[in-house]
Amino acid sequence: VLPAGFKETAFLYAISSAGLTHAMAKACSAGRMERCTCDEAPDLENREAWQWGGCGDNLKYSNKFVKEFLGRKPNKDLRARVDFHNNLVGMKVIKAGVETTCKCHGVSGSCTVRTCWRQLSPFHEIGKQLKQKYETSLKVGSTTNEATGEGDISPPKKSIPGHSDQIPRTTDLVYIDDSPSFCLMSRYSPGTSGRKCYKDKNCDSICCGRGHNTQSRVVTRPCQCQVRWCCYVECKQCTQREEVYTCKD
Repeated sequence: VLPAGFKETAFLYAISSAGLTHAMAKACSAGRMERCTCDEAPDLENREAWQWGGCGDNLKYSNKFVKEFLGRKPNKDLRARVDFHNNLVGMKVIKAGVETTCKCHGVSGSCTVRTCWRQLSPFHEIGKQLKQKYETSLKVGSTTNEATGEGDISPPKKSIPGHSDQIPRTTDLVYIDDSPSFCLMSRYSPGTSGRKCYKDKNCDSICCGRGHNTQSRVVTRPCQCQVRWCCYVECKQCTQREEVYTCKD
């Protein structure tokens, strides 16, 4: 789907830039990079009562690196501007999730001095936020800024049923092409016919309302495993019947 301008493409660009930013900041603080180290102390309130320490995730360095890697904002091509915009959304979600973590020091844990550092949110939390932005992404078109002569991202010129005319914010994911049905086989998707699913969890959504088949099979798996001294694991072989659910054609 990358050559197309679907909202799925928007999500891929955003989560890719977010992943690179997150990984780079973590690598700096973990000492795996030669060109960067821990984050520097930011301005804090009540600075006299705080003592900066620990090793914060270096978001400043990773942001600078990723922006240089992505290149300058394009002026004319709508698809390039949309991709650039969605890349920045991923980086902004990372920045919004930075938290200050502190550890107390003092007699009997009195917290007379606190050691604090900045820490990024776990990446699965970033993924949840970007998934929500994917669900509320906006279809856009292109206009020309009369003052600068540069292209701007804007709502489509023609009103489209089911689409919002809301002006996209810098934190919204945007796309230019309506997505195809990924339920059926096409150039963009193998479809979901025959795909394994989990009853009462995701069969309804994955099978796109077509229903699912149920098959019963006998499987043998290791069970009742114990560690024997020294040094191996001994297991029994247990046979059980299980049901497998697959989407109908």
